[in-house]
Amino acid sequence: MKALNERYDYGLKLVLLSIDEGITGYRDDSLESVKRNEKDYGIPLKILSYEDLYGWTMDKIVKEVGLKNNCTFCGVFRRQALDRGAALLGVDKLVTGHNADDIAETVIMNVLRGDIARLQRCTGITTDTEGLIPRSKPFKYTYEKEIVMYAYFKELDYFSTECIYSPNAYRGHVRAYLKDLETISPPVILDIIHSGECMTIKKEIKLPPQGLCKKCGYISSQEICKACVMLEGLNTGVPEYVHVFIHRLHKKCITHYITILF
Repeated sequence: MKALNERYDYGLKLVLLSIDEGITGYRDDSLESVKRNEKDYGIPLKILSYEDLYGWTMDKIVKEVGLKNNCTFCGVFRRQALDRGAALLGVDKLVTGHNADDIAETVIMNVLRGDIARLQRCTGITTDTEGLIPRSKPFKYTYEKEIVMYAYFKELDYFSTECIYSPNAYRGHVRAYLKDLETISPPVILDIIHSGECMTIKKEIKLPPQGLCKKCGYISSQEICKACVMLEGLNTGVPEYVHVFIHRLHKKCITHYITILF
């Protein structure tokens, strides 16, 4: 982004935003690389932490809920933290590093979960939800291995260690499945993305209207957003309530998905 901005005189004002989930041995080390990027590229950096935003770190959450569902908490909190950080910085667009592998995994996950709301928009190179800052994914068609090879041969300063909690994530199983498919059909990643792009929802199927969470004011299709529900479960010591809530949402999405198919 910096190179293109200077090469073509786009006139963009770039800022770096990083989220500290509070994962010892992973995020604390990767943040050091981000801080070096701040100096090397001369781009200001803003770091927001889960602890400051929610009063919890992922290390504490894992101790409370275990390793089975921790990635659900992290995903919900991270998405909201990015939106909050972008709003705090006053930016017009949030650019993320999601690559082709990430998007193909998300398509498969949404199909398996019957999550029609996200399936509709997960392949968009730009997502624009009313009330939120638009997001852009410039690496949408770029394989993860291509990015790593580029960074390696260009001798860029980057951090590549996998999250210590991710081996237990649902996404990890989908990733392994896609790797097996790649051995049979190498272009399967881009094929899945293309399939996701071609999926449409019948006009009579209405997605839940977006409103504002009554507790935090964040965009939500429910009266209370998922982040607040999760925090309530953590703060009251009954995170099992969160799992029931998520299960009900998925069950509702599956019903919509079956309606679309038939």
